[in-house]
Amino acid sequence: MYVTGTDTGIGKTRASCALLRSFALAGKRAIGMKPVASGCEVTAHGLRNDDALQLIAAGNVTAPYADINPYAFADPIAPHLAAADEGVAIDLQTIFEAYRRLRQASDVVVVEGVGGWCAPLGAQGMQADLVRALELPVVLVVGLRLGCLNHALLSVRAIEADGCTLAGWIGNRIDADMLRAEGNIDTLKSRIDAPLLGILEHGTAPTPAFDPDCLLRRLAHAHPNGNN
Repeated sequence: MYVTGTDTGIGKTRASCALLRSFALAGKRAIGMKPVASGCEVTAHGLRNDDALQLIAAGNVTAPYADINPYAFADPIAPHLAAADEGVAIDLQTIFEAYRRLRQASDVVVVEGVGGWCAPLGAQGMQADLVRALELPVVLVVGLRLGCLNHALLSVRAIEADGCTLAGWIGNRIDADMLRAEGNIDTLKSRIDAPLLGILEHGTAPTPAFDPDCLLRRLAHAHPNGNN
């Protein structure tokens, strides 16, 4: 599955880790992937991205870091700008091959995107191009705060307009003081055709919040000819 969000810093990693832990506790071989990441730190082993490291910790399959995070950039800026600054072309085939290796070693791969849905991946490429290439259903993380209705519904419209399949959405309570939060959730439930998969509570660890078997069935139903 491909996890995207209504904005950057909205909780994609938090939701992805919760999904991975749910699958792992259910006995599934689960691994995360962050195909493109900026804002990486220099280490003795090369550039490392905190989101990717969190995904590694949440999963239960060991794989080379280069497969989990094929494109890592140091500057904390939009990945397509970081790639251009370093003279790197983000190649979807390279990501596809890394994903294929991860998929062969696992039952499910949780692929975390960058920023919001329309954040570019390269000079020309968009995240939708990658999702279509990998044949993945999309899970949308909605940051529950003022303005989330507009951001969520526009994201849903964009995902569908790009020819991708929205399998479900996850609410992340990033604003503990949000007024009428439940009313906003009910509004989204009534206006998004895909199901609400779970709510991540504010200030708690990304604990398992999903029924993995039910989720896999939903994903298979949403994208019967593709991958999980």
